[in-house]
Amino acid sequence: MKSPIFYFVISTLAWSFASAQEKNGKENTNQANNSSKYEAVVRIENSSLNPDYRSPWNTGRDSGGNGTGWLVGENKFLTNAHVVSNSRIIYIKKVGDAKPYRAKIVHIAHDCDLAMLELEDPSAFEGVTPFDIGKLPQLDTTVKVIGYPIGGERISITSGVVSRIDFLSYSHTSVDLHLTIQIDAAINPGNSGGPVIQNGKVVGVAFQGYSGNIAQNTGYMIPTPVIRRFLKDVEDGKYDHYVDLSMSDFPLLNPAQRKALGLANDGIGIMVAAAEEDGSAGGILKTGDVLLAIDGRPVKSNGLINYEGEDVNMNEIVERKFAGDVIKLKIWRQNKSIDTKVTLKRFLPYLIAAKKYDEKPRYIMFAGLAFQPLDRNLMAAHGMKNLQVRYHFDSYVSADIYKDRPEVIVLTSILPDSINSYFSNFKHSIVDEVNGVKVKTLKDVHNALARDNGDYIIISLLGNGRPIVIERSKVEAAQKRIQEKYNVIKDHYLGD
Repeated sequence: MKSPIFYFVISTLAWSFASAQEKNGKENTNQANNSSKYEAVVRIENSSLNPDYRSPWNTGRDSGGNGTGWLVGENKFLTNAHVVSNSRIIYIKKVGDAKPYRAKIVHIAHDCDLAMLELEDPSAFEGVTPFDIGKLPQLDTTVKVIGYPIGGERISITSGVVSRIDFLSYSHTSVDLHLTIQIDAAINPGNSGGPVIQNGKVVGVAFQGYSGNIAQNTGYMIPTPVIRRFLKDVEDGKYDHYVDLSMSDFPLLNPAQRKALGLANDGIGIMVAAAEEDGSAGGILKTGDVLLAIDGRPVKSNGLINYEGEDVNMNEIVERKFAGDVIKLKIWRQNKSIDTKVTLKRFLPYLIAAKKYDEKPRYIMFAGLAFQPLDRNLMAAHGMKNLQVRYHFDSYVSADIYKDRPEVIVLTSILPDSINSYFSNFKHSIVDEVNGVKVKTLKDVHNALARDNGDYIIISLLGNGRPIVIERSKVEAAQKRIQEKYNVIKDHYLGD
């Protein structure tokens, strides 16, 4: 006869096992349903090669990371540009599938931190329904952030409330400002590129947050107007970038100042501080003009306009336009109202201050002297402290330096050799002329150095009375010696 205690234990274990199986079955069913619900979300793994601006002849530094993306159309995956920047190899992983699928970048927009990918073999996503794109979410509504934060292999879902809609800087380039939505949910590494969902539709793309103790549970997403603009831009097979009015402004809040300008104290109008001559508004807007309206929408004295029921930065009107589009302006000049039009275009000189990606550094290495065009990447890599270099960088647009020097060429480093002895004090100087040829681009330096028109090569530097003088007959041997010693495979790269 079996012991009652033993029987009770066996019965209890059997019941527990059966209950556990039933529970696991339900959990597996729920997990399968959830996986199906989010199967349009993908994990993106990127192996990248970061350029070396200190030694531009080197291949660069290997690195990698992961982010999130989502299916936006047939074999079209959307993510952040910073997730796949400087890419060499990209893999996509499907929810619940450990197999990596090779992908490629179809379009990348660094100015709004978005990128579109395609799979080389899209068969794994046949039957997967892409996410629909929703409307701009309202303040104080809840959204869900989906992604693979901090390197996780399984999707994470967090909730947050829309706490602010503003026109803010995108950290990817550090110079571009666009419409941005703040939510009270942390955006961690790995979340980037993931969809932000409301009512089953994508209302944003997670893209940046604060690090350290600056702010807690604060993240930002790229809203639907920016997403839709990117998708519209690439419909013709190429990305044409954002356009700009290329003007700076000054708020008109002081009643006495408004009276002096002949304006009513009605809170409408913002003063034009400057309009770049080569920009969209060049030759149309003048310093001292008052911008009253854009495309029929009044511009408030603090630079805001009412758009779709919300007060937003006036540049939001321009944000949604494309190269070649025309906008109508109403301005106040010399005590009268004037109607005019502006055809929108890019203003490339602004890009000197932008972080650059997916570009190989351009350079010339001649007799151990390295020449490179000035930009933000170069400033950061070399820690430029030369006051003249800093002035040219900071004032490149405001002081119209770009007109005289489309590229500011800097002697960034010197590879020590007998041919360049005692030249170290010239490092981090701006090149003005080479053998009497005014230097406006890196190509000017290359062409001037290649000319065989004398026994000496004379390089004049801004702010330095003494030029660099190199004996031409010694250059060939020195060049070979230096390239071998410092492993410089190619002595120049001027761009594609």
